[in-house]
Amino acid sequence: METLFQNLTPEIKQILFSKGQFRADLTLSPSSPVSAYKKCLGRVGFILDRWFREKVDISILVAARAWAIDQILSLAWDHYKWADTIDISLLAVGGYGRGEQHPGSDIDILILLDNDQYDTHHRNIEAFLALLWDIGLIVGSSVRSVSECTDQARLDLSIITSLMESRIISGPSHLYDRLQQNISTDKMWSSEIYLRAKFDEQRNLYRKSNDTYYILEPNVKSSPGGLRDLHMLGWVARRHYGTFDPVKLGKLKFLTKEEYRLLIKCRDFLWKVRWGLHTLNNRCEDRLLFDYQQILAEKFGYMDNKSLLAVEQFMKNYFRVVMSVTQLKDLLLQHFDDDILHGNRANKIIPINECFQIRNNYIETTHSQVFVESPAAMLEIFVLITRNPDIIGLRARTIRQLRRHGHLIDRRFQSAPRCTRLFLELMRAPYSLTSTLRRMVRYGILGRYLPEFGRIIGQMQFDLFHSHTVDAHTLLLIKYLRSFAYKENERKFPAAVKLFKKIARPEILYIAGLYHDIGKGRGGNHSQLGAMDAEKFCRRHGLDNENTLLIVWLVKEHLTMSITAQRQDISDSEVIQIFARKVETSEKLDYLYLLTVADINATNALLWNGWRASLLQQLYKETRQMLKVGADNLSSQSDQIKSIKLETLTLIPEISNFMTKVIAFWEHIEPAYFISHEPEEIAWQTRSVITHKNKKPLIIVRGIHDGDDDHWGLKIFVYTHNQKNLFAATVAALDQLNLIIQDARIFTSSNNFGMSIFTVLESDGTAIGKNIKRSDQIQCHLREMLNSPDGFPSLIQRITPRHLRQFSSEPVVSLSSQIKSRATQLNLIAIDRPGLLALIGKTFMELSIDVHRAKIATFGERVEDLFMITGKNGSFLHDYSYCVIICNKLIKVLNVAVEK
Repeated sequence: METLFQNLTPEIKQILFSKGQFRADLTLSPSSPVSAYKKCLGRVGFILDRWFREKVDISILVAARAWAIDQILSLAWDHYKWADTIDISLLAVGGYGRGEQHPGSDIDILILLDNDQYDTHHRNIEAFLALLWDIGLIVGSSVRSVSECTDQARLDLSIITSLMESRIISGPSHLYDRLQQNISTDKMWSSEIYLRAKFDEQRNLYRKSNDTYYILEPNVKSSPGGLRDLHMLGWVARRHYGTFDPVKLGKLKFLTKEEYRLLIKCRDFLWKVRWGLHTLNNRCEDRLLFDYQQILAEKFGYMDNKSLLAVEQFMKNYFRVVMSVTQLKDLLLQHFDDDILHGNRANKIIPINECFQIRNNYIETTHSQVFVESPAAMLEIFVLITRNPDIIGLRARTIRQLRRHGHLIDRRFQSAPRCTRLFLELMRAPYSLTSTLRRMVRYGILGRYLPEFGRIIGQMQFDLFHSHTVDAHTLLLIKYLRSFAYKENERKFPAAVKLFKKIARPEILYIAGLYHDIGKGRGGNHSQLGAMDAEKFCRRHGLDNENTLLIVWLVKEHLTMSITAQRQDISDSEVIQIFARKVETSEKLDYLYLLTVADINATNALLWNGWRASLLQQLYKETRQMLKVGADNLSSQSDQIKSIKLETLTLIPEISNFMTKVIAFWEHIEPAYFISHEPEEIAWQTRSVITHKNKKPLIIVRGIHDGDDDHWGLKIFVYTHNQKNLFAATVAALDQLNLIIQDARIFTSSNNFGMSIFTVLESDGTAIGKNIKRSDQIQCHLREMLNSPDGFPSLIQRITPRHLRQFSSEPVVSLSSQIKSRATQLNLIAIDRPGLLALIGKTFMELSIDVHRAKIATFGERVEDLFMITGKNGSFLHDYSYCVIICNKLIKVLNVAVEK
């Protein structure tokens, strides 16, 4: 079994472990050796910790710890008098067997018996294992005979793998030799069977990680592209070739020198990160959580610059490393597949052209100089994949050629007419576009052909809003755009699927999607930077002026629809008017809507819900109507309200019995209520009010559903006497119910009554659905709280979740007068915390502020809320000094919330 022990010099070994020093420590307490072993182990940990800080080669540290553990185990083993030393051995297995040990790694050992001699040795075995635990070693142990190991290895993939990596620490070698003979490929687990089993195991493991190495809190060991992938290459190579020695594998043409150097470089980076994680936690911790990313970035010497935070630079390196591991793994496993699984089968070859052919459903070059003689073929091969659905992937030999000749993709290549034609053909591909683009990223082609895309590969953003790196998000966005073409996605994206059918040039969307975030990580406005890059792309690829202008506009404005829908009051016709002027045409509106829906979903799957879908749909419909009639031809507000009222009357059952009450009720309500609600909503709310019999607050909890009648949220309607601090009390009560508010609208009337309408979801962002019991609970709790106007519900002190505690920034509060509505708009940006809105409501109460409208938007760890407010008795906030007091008070409260 090869280990890294050969890299340890005698000087290193002497510094780490001195038998003389150990014996001296042992003489101090001969009857109780635990303290001597603990002291020895502590000295090893101290030295290795210092070497890690001094940036000693990580491969030395990993091997040195394993070697030092060997010495301690060997001495501990020899501490006991074994009855028969020829029938029992101590073996290292698993990662420890490979000679790799991190500070928190388990020490996996096997006590190997000749036959069933456990009774002979059981006292010593139990004492030996107890000693190891007493001195602080985390031991994973098993006691088996050679025959038991053989039987269990035959049945269990993990056991055969662990035994393949075993090596002897103490005891006779003949037991170990016999075991290795018993588990050889001619006795069990042939190379082919072993490889297939490992493929299946890996697929199941990847499924848990959504098959992506771009998880923002990855597991250094088990996430795709992590150490487990490197282990798998070693396991399969050892099973088939009997070695993972680079020289031997090179002679077998399995691994080139360049590939081996890259593999070792990636391994050492991941080892360094893992060692750092274990050191930080004083235990085994392989998850690279947000908590640790910033600390490790600082320890490894990264520093903030104008474009990227230190942690973003560190994680960019991490993601590029795991992508390289994935590339190597794909290449080498494809080689295994060719050599092991299908080495002896008859080849089915289908010629494509003089450069390419399909061999057993894998595309390959016809000779080794294809890319040298025709560099454009490096794009052509991917176009061919999109044309032929039977192609599974690329042959290992061809992947190697792509990697070897990637340097030929230079400026001349990027501007060559044949290359630009091929790339546009790829963007117009009928299927497999996303998977093909991913292959191009993995094999280093897309980043070379589009250097601006190459810069964002592995680029992460240190926040909770973006779930993926920029390049992974970009390709996922294109995947969502592609999904709108299929009817089976109509249930989740009804409007997008319907609208996509109208799009004449889908490639315009795909190109805009490819460039929408390409300007990130450079500093400055990424939308503007991306728009400039997109224009250069369009000119280089010969797109006409109309298509170029549309793509550039989409990239520049790709956030506009999302921001308008989520952060502005889209019931205000002026907001729609401004947005419509920016959009200009219905065609641009269609393209922007589709790009926005795909962008939200690709940013974070949890962001897309019925509430956001309804906001975008409302903005789309209102804007389309305004573009149709023209902003100058819009009817006056009074005409709009009159039309809304007439339509609403047709929706109230038995209206003739209620007409007088309806008219009386409507006379007292402010006009904004009618403008901001659909006739259907006004109808049920009106009927509920005029049929309400008692003087207690009217509270109705009603499900909100889409066209498929899937309830995704609740609308809470409150009608009660105008009372002090109604908003603050309601928000606090909803917080007690673990509900998050998406939208709040407060309307006053001239008869001293008021209406509050809240749109809510569960605290984890999920839909409440048709849960009648939950709806009744909400209704009862609110009624109880609001029956006591002077009793303000107590705020619940909540623990801030781990992932939110990593983020902090100064809150921003701004006020602006809205003369038209005689109110003040308060904009607030802050780090999210549990119960934050209830705290803001309480602060408004203390400042005697009335809230008339609230727009709540949460983006990962950040909230961006909008409130329309007035002072006492609805007075306009025109006193500058009082406005300053409001801002300062809110900032102070928010800072205290963050500190807690």
